[in-house]
Amino acid sequence: MQTKTKNNHIGRKISRIRELRGMKQETLAEELGISQQAVSNIENSEKVDDVKLEEIAKALGVTKEGIENFSEEAILNIIGNTYHVDNSSAVNYGCTFNPLDKLIDAYEENKKLYERLLQAEKDKVAYLEKLIK
Repeated sequence: MQTKTKNNHIGRKISRIRELRGMKQETLAEELGISQQAVSNIENSEKVDDVKLEEIAKALGVTKEGIENFSEEAILNIIGNTYHVDNSSAVNYGCTFNPLDKLIDAYEENKKLYERLLQAEKDKVAYLEKLIK
């Protein structure tokens, strides 16, 4: 009887964690001070030396052990066990306003404030000119 060995391809784990973090190879390369091709080579390597793995882990915002013990199945299990959609609920977790509308409202309010400030300054200047004459 033969048992399946645990997949321990460190490069693939680094690649998958990088993808899950929404990071491109170029970004990781900049963080590490190496070229994008070097990152590609690391991600294709089955083993990575400990010092380099520590640097990569820091750049990815995880621990070295987190990379070594990374399992996509575990991630999917966590998501599957914690994410639940209940359509019968009256609670809406979606955005209830348009962020662009809020930005435009803030811009308009800011514009009104500047207009009032400008008018106040004009009134001051007129008053001072009146005093001088």
